[in-house]
Order: sequence, then structure tokens, then C-alpha cells
Amino acid sequence: MTDCLSPEAKDDLLSRGYSRRSLGRVAALMSAGMAVRSLVGRAEASPLTALPPGDVTKMTRIGSNECWTGPFPAAAKAGAAAVFEGNRYDPTGHTREDLIRTAAKIDNVPENCILPWGGSSDPLCRTIVTFCSPTRGLVTADPSYEAGWVASEWLKIPLVKVPLDASNGYKTDVKAMLKANPNAGVYYICSPNNPTGTITPLEDIRWLVANKPKDSIVLVDEAYIHFSNAPSAVSLVAEGRDVVVLRTFSKMFAMAGLRLGFSMAPPALHEKMMRYDGVNQTHMLPVPAVICGTKSLTMTSDIDARRREMIAARAMTYEHLQKKGISFIPSDANMFVIDWKRPAAPIKDAFLKENIIIGRSWPIWPNASRITVGSMNDMKKFCAALDRIIG
Repeated sequence: MTDCLSPEAKDDLLSRGYSRRSLGRVAALMSAGMAVRSLVGRAEASPLTALPPGDVTKMTRIGSNECWTGPFPAAAKAGAAAVFEGNRYDPTGHTREDLIRTAAKIDNVPENCILPWGGSSDPLCRTIVTFCSPTRGLVTADPSYEAGWVASEWLKIPLVKVPLDASNGYKTDVKAMLKANPNAGVYYICSPNNPTGTITPLEDIRWLVANKPKDSIVLVDEAYIHFSNAPSAVSLVAEGRDVVVLRTFSKMFAMAGLRLGFSMAPPALHEKMMRYDGVNQTHMLPVPAVICGTKSLTMTSDIDARRREMIAARAMTYEHLQKKGISFIPSDANMFVIDWKRPAAPIKDAFLKENIIIGRSWPIWPNASRITVGSMNDMKKFCAALDRIIG
């Protein structure tokens, strides 16, 4: 298994405190199968994205933060056309470069700061392997996206979770993160956060970058940034800071099943991240997904319209919850958290009986559920079922 690691990669890992036994775990994590598995669940039997038995196509699915509709039609058409040229690894000879060029122009970063991936799972794991170690841990908010937790557990990396608190609107507390581990290798910030949808202000991220220890990285996961009008942390990448920004096409662009994303970082950071298995993961991408994604990035009016559609459905749901006196955390993304004030698991089961799949809970908040904002019709069904369940 460790044969896929170069001698340089092995020397680097050993010098940073990884054991020889752990090299196999790193190699496994860097393989596509392990990276995906580590991000969707702790065991194949119970992935975080698991669906209930039965015909889920007839259910209202507001549990996995997927978009309620498919890719933008014009983008899907462009991607579909590429299927008929699937006999070529690259029909145009510059499909990947077109994606990089388009993303660089839209986000105003140099093209050499962007690497495309089959989703954002690989670069998330890769960042942790590269900049964390058994002596330099990972710090995250709690609750937040668990992928980093799973990777740190797999690699025996110290992990500190800093609880979100109502006193600051459930925003990630960057000063508390630095205090929790002043010598961490990676400080992970999901903004908007999953599951709360709360924003970490850019000035807070900038403060953490300025005050973090030397050679550590601030990893900013912006999977949901297109649902928000908040400024992106990509400006820090353009400045050459110790920041890695992750993007995915799974959410706003409705390409969860097509698997496409990219990381943005100063070239020197990407170079370190690429030591473990060469360049195959970033080059061998499904061409229809790349073409669909490239077109999607340019569709500004469609992005704005989809954002407004989500906000309208979310606002309607909030109003319904407020009338019923049900507590929730206001969100800046396509999901929010409800505090049921009692165990959430039976309520999730009750919704399932109504043919509605809602989201999971996090260990720190067993009385809360994450609810994905679906279409207006989806959310009306949710509200009607809520009335029957809660009364």
C-alpha cells in the first residue's frame, strides 16, 4: 500500500512524527476509495448520506443538503454533449484548463492557485495529511462537517472541537480555536458552517491567519458560499497567505452525483499537498462534469435566481416555525438547525413515516436536527408534516 508514496513523501511524514505503520493509513486515505469513505461515514454500513429503505424517489428528501433541482439546464446540456465524445480523455485538449481559467477569472485569483478535483473530499483529507501530524493537531468548530474528524481519527492526529455558542450567534470562534491548540497544524473553518449555516466573518478568518502558529494552515471550506452574499476567503489566497479554500459543485450547482470541486491555495501549499500520489487525482476527472461545472460558474443570473428561490423557501419555513414557537438557528445557507428540546431521533423517524427525510443530529446536540432547504413545495410539505407531528 505504501508503494504509492514517493521516498520524499515517506521521509516528510516520518520527519513530522508519523510512524512507519501510519504510512499505510496515509496511503489509503490518499486513494479515492478511502477518501470518499472517510468523508461519508465511519463505516460502510452507516454512511452519513445513507438513505432509508424503499423508493426514495417518492420521498421529500431534505436531509443531505443537496440542491432541490438538477444542474442549470444550459450547463447540463453542455455536459451531456460531452458524453458523445467520451471516447476521448479530453475532447478539446483543454477541458481542465478551461475550468481553471474560468474559476480564476470569477474569483480573481491566479490560475496557478487552482487545482480541480473529483469533489472536495480529496483536498480536505490531503490538507490534513500535509499540515497535521501526531504532534500538530486539527482544530474545528463543534458541530461542523465531520470529515476532518474522521481523517484525524484514522491518522491518530490530535483533534480539538470548539463548541459553537449562542452568545456569538453560533459563529465559529477563531480566538477560542487558537487558544484550544496554539500549535495546531490545521484550523478548519466551514463557512457557511454545516450544519448551522452560520458565517465566520472574513475579518475573523484574517485575524486567525495573522495570529496562528508558523507553518500551520487555515482551511476554509466554502461548500455553501454561493448561497450566501458573504465575502469569500479566497482574497487571502490571492494575497499568498497560509490559506486553503475548498469549493464544490455539489450544492448550489446541483452536481452532487457528478463529483467535481476545486481547491484554491498559494502554489507552494499545493506543491506540498501533491507529494503523496502525484497528479492523477487532479487530472483524471470526468469530462462531462468538468464541462458542466465550467459552464455553471459563468451563469451569474441563474445563480442569483436559485439563491433567491432558496431564501424564499427558507423564509417561509422560518415564519412557520416562529408561529409554532419552535427554536431554530438562522442560517446563511441551504440548511438550518432546529432544536426540538427533546431527542431528535424519534422526530426524524416520525418525519420518515410522512415520507420526508430530514437531516441527522450531531453528538453535541442530540436534541437538534439539520433541515435542508428544498423547493418551496418541499418546505410546504415539511411544514404540514411538522403540524401533524408536533401538533
